[in-house]
Amino acid sequence: MEKTYLQITSGRGPVECCRVVALVLEKILREAQKRKLRVEILEKETGPVNRTLLSVVVALEGAGCDVLADEWEGTVLWIARSPYRIHHRRKNWFVGVQTFLLSESCEATEDDIRYETLRASGPGGQHVNKTESAVRAVHIPSGISVVASDQRSQWQNKKLATERLLVKLTAWNIEQAMIQAQTNWSNHNSLQRGNPVKIIQEELRF
Repeated sequence: MEKTYLQITSGRGPVECCRVVALVLEKILREAQKRKLRVEILEKETGPVNRTLLSVVVALEGAGCDVLADEWEGTVLWIARSPYRIHHRRKNWFVGVQTFLLSESCEATEDDIRYETLRASGPGGQHVNKTESAVRAVHIPSGISVVASDQRSQWQNKKLATERLLVKLTAWNIEQAMIQAQTNWSNHNSLQRGNPVKIIQEELRF
């Protein structure tokens, strides 16, 4: 079954948006658990203060995972007073949620990817993995890289590294688009976020 990937990003917005990313992630994880979906957090970039996230990428797998993803895809508006700036008048905080399949991810040909083998880390002593089964995949144009050492087989790790690299590249592209949207918002330009898919009015708890 093909996985559905979901990116939640603050677009480098203020700390309140970073807190919303973390709270939206909590809500999605709870909904996924109720629907008995398998969830894996693939990428997580921590925010400027505790319990905040600049962005996060999760993989959803199971019957109906695409339905859950579709329910959240778009702009989420969270309405709440800032817990970080008590006298701040703004109450509307936006984050972007984008879903994608790996087959739809950004184009990267085999010529764009360089593979390197390295010795997988082990617990030490006689249990150290003495073969170079771990694989690093590097996207040459951007310099973005990932390492896979989960499997004993170098071939399996190469396949896993390729998947993770494509996910990371797609997530990076989404992040750049959201950063641009945040810039537009700051400049009071017209926004694609004018019709949020979800509006949540709830305290921004620490």
